[in-house]
Amino acid sequence: MLTIKALTQTVGYGVTPRMVRHYHQIGLLPQPARSNGNYRLYSEADVQRLQRILALKQQGFQLSHIKQMLAGRPESSEADSLLQQLQQQYQTVLQRLVKLRQTATALEGLIGRDRGCQSIQAVAIAQLRRLEVETQTAQSLSEALWHHLDAAASDHPENFREALQCLLPDLSQRPEIEVDVLSHLVLACGDVSLATFVRFSKTAVKAARESLQAGCMVIGDVPAIVSTLDHTRLTHLGCQWTTLIENPHISSAADAEQTFWQDTDWRQRLNQLIDSNIWVVGYAPSVLMKLCEAIADQNRRPALVIGLPIGFSHSPAAKRRLMQLNVPYVTVEGTLGGGLLAAVALNRLAASLIEKPDCHCYLQTAPEAISEK
Repeated sequence: MLTIKALTQTVGYGVTPRMVRHYHQIGLLPQPARSNGNYRLYSEADVQRLQRILALKQQGFQLSHIKQMLAGRPESSEADSLLQQLQQQYQTVLQRLVKLRQTATALEGLIGRDRGCQSIQAVAIAQLRRLEVETQTAQSLSEALWHHLDAAASDHPENFREALQCLLPDLSQRPEIEVDVLSHLVLACGDVSLATFVRFSKTAVKAARESLQAGCMVIGDVPAIVSTLDHTRLTHLGCQWTTLIENPHISSAADAEQTFWQDTDWRQRLNQLIDSNIWVVGYAPSVLMKLCEAIADQNRRPALVIGLPIGFSHSPAAKRRLMQLNVPYVTVEGTLGGGLLAAVALNRLAASLIEKPDCHCYLQTAPEAISEK
C-alpha cells in the first residue's frame, strides 16, 4: 500500500497530492483505504487508474469526459464498449467545436473588416455588446445585423492583407518566408486556426530555396497536385515536375489510397525517386508513410517533404512519423491538409525566389518535363 506522497511519486506526470484529493472530491478516484493513523493508502489498482486519468488528460480530454469514460468497469476488456464511449465523447466535443466555430466566424466577420468597410465600423462597434451576449450561447449574429454590416462590401475589392493582420496570431518571431506561407495557407482554406497547426522543420525554408535554385525535381503524389503547381516559376528556376501515381482518374484521397495499394509499381517508383527531390504529398497518406519508412529504414534523403495528406488515422500517424525524421519538412498536425494546401506551400516557397514571370513558356516545357520522367 502506498501513501498519497508515494502514489504521486510512482505515477509521475507532475501529479501532486492536491490533485489527487481533487480527483477524490469529483469522483474520478474512489475513496482510498485508511491506515490506523487515518492516512490514505493506495493499491496498484489506484496507481493504474490514476495513470489512465492523467494519460487521457494529456490527450486533451476534460475531467468530466474522463469520468464518463471510466464510469464502466475499469478492467473491462470489451473494446466495443470503449469505442462506443469514445464515439459519444467525440460527438460531444464536435458539437462544442461547431458552436465555437460559429462564434469565431462572427468575430472574424467583424475583426477582419478592412478600411474600405469602416464607413459603418461605428455601427459594428456599437453591436459588440450584442455579439458578446449572443456568443455566450454560441449563436451567430442576426441576419438583419449582418445585412447592415455587409452593405459596404460590394463597393471595393476585399483587402486580404489587412484582414490577416487583424486575425492571425502573433507571428513576429517567425521568419518572413514562413509567415508568407502561413498566410497563403490560411487564404487557401479560410481557416485562420490552421496557422497554429502548421509545422516547419528548422531547415525547411533553406532546403527548399537551395533545391529549387539548383533546378530539382518536384514530385506530387497525384496529378491534381502537379496541375496546381506554379509551373511558370518552376520553369524559370529550371525545375521539372512529375507525378508519382500517374492515374488521371484519381479525384479524392480515397482514390489515391486505393490506387497506390492496388499496384506495387507505384511503391517501386516511390523508392526510385526519393533522393534529392522535393515531395509534395496532399492526397494519399500511405504515400507519406512509405516515404517516411524508406527515409528511416534505408537512410534515403529527399530535399524536402511537404506532407499534407488529409485523413483520419493514417494521415496523423504519417505526419507524426515525418516530424520525427531528420529531414526538411513542412506539415500540419492532425487530420488537416489536402492537395491545394500542399501545392500552395510549395508555390509560396518558389515565390520567395522569383517574381511571377509574365509569360507562358511553361506551356511548351510542361509536357516534356513530365514525359521525361
